[in-house]
Amino acid sequence: MASTQVFCGTFIHSTNKDPLSILENTIIGVERDKIIFIDKEDKIKERLEEYRLSNNTVKHLTSDQFIIPGFVDTHAHAPQYTFCGKGMDKGLLDWLECYTFPTEANFKDPEFARDVYSKVVDRFLKNGTTTASYYATIHKETSILFCKIIDEYGQRALVGKVNVDQKAPEYYIENTAESVAETEEFVKAVTALENPLITPCVTPRFAVSCSEELMREVGQIAKKFHLPIQTHLSECRPECQMVKHVHPKGLNYTDVYNHAGLLTKRTILAHSIYLSDEEIDVIKLKGCGISHCPNSNLTLKSGLLNTRTLLDKNIKIGLGTDIAGGYSPSMLNAIRQTVQVSNTHAILAEKDGKEYKPLNFKEVFRLATLGGSQVLGLSDVIGNFEVGKQFDALIIDPQCTNSAFDLFDSDKTKEDILEKFLFMGDDRNIKSVYVAGRCVYEAGKRVVLSHRDS
Repeated sequence: MASTQVFCGTFIHSTNKDPLSILENTIIGVERDKIIFIDKEDKIKERLEEYRLSNNTVKHLTSDQFIIPGFVDTHAHAPQYTFCGKGMDKGLLDWLECYTFPTEANFKDPEFARDVYSKVVDRFLKNGTTTASYYATIHKETSILFCKIIDEYGQRALVGKVNVDQKAPEYYIENTAESVAETEEFVKAVTALENPLITPCVTPRFAVSCSEELMREVGQIAKKFHLPIQTHLSECRPECQMVKHVHPKGLNYTDVYNHAGLLTKRTILAHSIYLSDEEIDVIKLKGCGISHCPNSNLTLKSGLLNTRTLLDKNIKIGLGTDIAGGYSPSMLNAIRQTVQVSNTHAILAEKDGKEYKPLNFKEVFRLATLGGSQVLGLSDVIGNFEVGKQFDALIIDPQCTNSAFDLFDSDKTKEDILEKFLFMGDDRNIKSVYVAGRCVYEAGKRVVLSHRDS
């Protein structure tokens, strides 16, 4: 890869002020991984001379193509990819017993783990997910193997070795002390990979399957190594009732985590559907982020997250596929389901004679990109196109061979075309996938990287 690249065409991204900003006739210069300039196309000659670049470094997009930030998946269970699309008639707790725990137990086998994890990363990148926050399993060695596979493919990721020391099948319960020790060993092993794109993430599965001692101890590991934390919160009503039984001292579900020291500015709370006002206040005070997983919430009949209310309270929100509770590894599906869930809230509010402003596609596009980067604590690094940020991006081609949708004369603006892509497009329309300035997928095919720094 050339050390400096220049992209010329239309860029579409979000800012904190504007959910949809369209930059037409624009050039973006990328030196290795970082954006070094953003300018109008008529300045291209000056910029090339300034950086002593030849015309060969410029990649010109066609008039229909455009570039968007890479998608950020804030919640995904990598080992569950094997049973995506199965067990969709069950509720969360039954689904865990029938599918999740038996499957995850198989990841003690490195050969099995390598096959599945390779397919997961391949599928996610192919679908434009440049950054993912992954749960692995309780197995330290294959969780480390997963990180090595992510390194090979060039994806950006948070990865957690899962902690479980109670309320799970006997074959999938850890000794508390060993779980803590292996979590720290996992953190050190991932850090030793010296890949800045991969961050170990402390991952107590959820309050039901973790003792207070385990949560407190892994929370200390996160504090010691300045790491993010990911877990589940208030996914379904039966789960919330179980937490009251398992942790009776907690004022509420959120308080159980707060008491254990797990709520920080880098904590990712998946689902968070049934929160009281008091819990929302604590989450906001602590600066935690919420991963909205609409596909899973609907498929497992967990509930409907009210994203508008949380956003109005300035809570950080990103989107998650939550495979395999969610049956699709595509963030496009998460975007579509988020719009539908918000529309459902509007319908229910109207029925009760109340006003409700559903999320529009522009706001949800921001949640899938910049919002996700904020939830993962990476908004200074990725999420949109700004000088100094790393270039994680997708080149979208609406007119590709066998495109998932058609364009007509009435599709006059880039906003029209983006909306069509978000609601109708798929991986066929993703021409190129860039992570930290490197093209890792081209026309749906993996680009084999000789070395991460090449």
